[in-house]
Amino acid sequence: MKSFEWVQPESVAEATAALAHPGAMALAGGVDLLDRLKERVDAPSRLVSLRRLPLAEIVEADGETAIGARVTLAQIAADPKLARSHRILADAASHAATPQVRAMATLGGNLAQRPRCWYFRSEAFSCKKNGGATCFAHAGDNQLHAIFGNATCAATHPSTLATALVALGARVAIAGKASRTVDLHGFFLAPEKDLAREVDLAPGELITHVVVPKLPATVKTAYTKQVAKQSFDWPIVDVAVALRMDGGTCKEAKVVLGAVAPTPRRATEAERVLTGAAVDVITAGRAAKAAVTGATPLAHNDHKVAILEVVVARTILAAIGKAV
Repeated sequence: MKSFEWVQPESVAEATAALAHPGAMALAGGVDLLDRLKERVDAPSRLVSLRRLPLAEIVEADGETAIGARVTLAQIAADPKLARSHRILADAASHAATPQVRAMATLGGNLAQRPRCWYFRSEAFSCKKNGGATCFAHAGDNQLHAIFGNATCAATHPSTLATALVALGARVAIAGKASRTVDLHGFFLAPEKDLAREVDLAPGELITHVVVPKLPATVKTAYTKQVAKQSFDWPIVDVAVALRMDGGTCKEAKVVLGAVAPTPRRATEAERVLTGAAVDVITAGRAAKAAVTGATPLAHNDHKVAILEVVVARTILAAIGKAV
């Protein structure tokens, strides 16, 4: 690990100024960043600590909930108001990693973490994301890799919170030279758009909050994380569903797929099947089949297609309170 400068700002303005320095990186909980330093994926010239910034609160205002970037996953999982108002977000947080990691990991860091692809994380491989010419997952060990959007890079997006937040229509507030707010779904960058970055953050910019709209009582939600063995495993797939219902009929649907593509994926074909339909076992099955349309599994991860189809159907039915 090479030496670096340590900066500990007292305000957001000081932090963004410090992050504008070439080679600067932000440090909050440090769960992902410290791994990347040890794995020599990143070698920053400056670390900017965010621990003194006033970004660790969950605030309700104007019918929306603003969650500070320094709020930990443990806080999100345990917050009683979030559990009532945005249950799938609390569910996603409570199923992420281990209790020890949830106590350290922050919302901002979780959304901005880099892929967990073992080829990207290894010094032995110069993959496309590391400036090389090859995605080694294409012909290598790819059992947990992407089954959609994997032509350029087969790494999956690692945030389970992102799956739930996209389904909730969340926005991310960003501080920098000019403060801005962007739709969270558009915040994530596909490899075809930028191989070097996974999120829309420029040098000198910092996530300050995630804003979650208030859900009408007619919106029904559910979240499922499917793992191989233990709850703290990385997901094989995860799915978040938000359905605006009128009686038994779905008026609007959001179906978001995680751990299957380089960014959280809106299953638009499944959403079309659900919109305007009575939601029952048959409709859920049709929507689930539509959700896997266009999948391009690799040699060792075609099992993810079948698992995803089942999990989508179960999550849809869970959203409307039907046992599966």
